[in-house]
Amino acid sequence: MQPTTGILADSAIADLHANGAILTGKAFDDDQIQPASLDLRLGALAYRVRASFLPGPGHTVKDKLDRLKLHEFELSEGAVLETGCVYMVPLLESLNLPEMVSASTNPKSSTGRLDIFTRVLTDHGQEFDQIPLGYEGPLWLEISPRTFPIVVKTGSRLSQIRFRQGTSQLGENELRVLHESETLVAADNPNVSGGGIALSIDLEGSGKGSLVGYRGKHHTAVVNVDRKAEYDIDDFWEPIYNRGSADLILDPDEFYILVSREAVHVPPMHAAEMTPFDPLVGEFRVHYAGFFDPGFGHAGVGGTGSRAVLEVRSHEVPFILEHGQIVGRLVYERMLTLPQRLYGESLASNYQAQGLKLSKHFRAPE
Repeated sequence: MQPTTGILADSAIADLHANGAILTGKAFDDDQIQPASLDLRLGALAYRVRASFLPGPGHTVKDKLDRLKLHEFELSEGAVLETGCVYMVPLLESLNLPEMVSASTNPKSSTGRLDIFTRVLTDHGQEFDQIPLGYEGPLWLEISPRTFPIVVKTGSRLSQIRFRQGTSQLGENELRVLHESETLVAADNPNVSGGGIALSIDLEGSGKGSLVGYRGKHHTAVVNVDRKAEYDIDDFWEPIYNRGSADLILDPDEFYILVSREAVHVPPMHAAEMTPFDPLVGEFRVHYAGFFDPGFGHAGVGGTGSRAVLEVRSHEVPFILEHGQIVGRLVYERMLTLPQRLYGESLASNYQAQGLKLSKHFRAPE
């Protein structure tokens, strides 16, 4: 039986565009539509603002910008966004959604791995990254580079949007049944609770002396977000090795790239999203970029053994992570239809079969 609720697949996203529900003044890029999401592109202008904000009921984003902007500049030829600053950029895509369709947004994987904090805003919105049923209006992206200054231009893609019809999240019993048939995470006794399946941290690697993570350096050169394999790892990252204790002290205001202990699998008729293990703990934040497309880690498209790369930042106090500690949960949702193309079936799938891996901008060591 065909589902009546679920995440819209690539063909349905194309139909939304064809029917005027996704509006843009520039044709889609060839690889802009992903199996269960759409990449969003930066528009022509950027605004540096005094502080992050939400427009709230009765206000547009532009209303608040008129009061909070410090200056504006063009992105057509590229521009540098500095660390510690907050910018607002109108996106090339705007929406006129059907009444039964809502959406949510998340940073792209490469965005999170560069420690670029992004959130999408809508007019009259009271929360970030959530687009209500039937929303009609523009989309704006808040951008705040945290570790590296970046270069962006009109058309750069830092965020992605996922469309859904109805309630599509799997309950705990459904999740257990799916894991039994599809092996969602490579764990003997998976922790299923809170609507998700737990992921833990790998700080052992292949044993003492092995690479287990990276820490971002400060005061680096800029990273152009549109360039692949452009930068030497050593210029931007300090390697972290297993020194025999399989733990790691997170220093405040430092950014780390780590990896899950478990391999992850997203079956073709499902999509997943990383959520915090327990936001009440508050000591650290894990995984800025949370969308996992159908086919991630799927053996049929070369994904056997794919790990979840974790972007980790400590808050006000030092915090000790230990090997095997639960750091996040994967929430699974059903797809409305099967995607025409699964994650890993094109050259644009940068992180299929990944282990510990930096963003696509960095050259692998020779």
